[in-house]
Amino acid sequence: MPARPSSATWGQLVRFAAVGGVNTLTFYACYLPLHRLLPYFAAYTAGFLVSLVCSFFLNTYFTYRTRPTWKKFLLFPLTQVTNYVVQSVGLVALVSWLGMNSTVAPLVAAGFAIPFTYVVSRRILRPAASA
Repeated sequence: MPARPSSATWGQLVRFAAVGGVNTLTFYACYLPLHRLLPYFAAYTAGFLVSLVCSFFLNTYFTYRTRPTWKKFLLFPLTQVTNYVVQSVGLVALVSWLGMNSTVAPLVAAGFAIPFTYVVSRRILRPAASA
């Protein structure tokens, strides 16, 4: 039987969710104005990159309460590859295949990526804690 998550892990999950909310708002605040100027996928990519940097600092300081380092900063985008792929596939599927409005679809796609992003970011930002 797997070990139960500790209260520290639950705290990290709650903080991760809060950071995710802030990060989603940051992304969306970038995406919406750019969506008026650029195709939806270009606007999505630009918003994603801005929110990636914000996510790194919020997760290091707030979620995992660790110090940011250049190594972590350089590895952090690798953790986001999964997030980006899941969100990108979700965005294209929702807009192109299911006909969802391209203004709302990024929010739905982001929801699909949350569990993957938590696991991968924890492994990069707190490697000793994930062993």
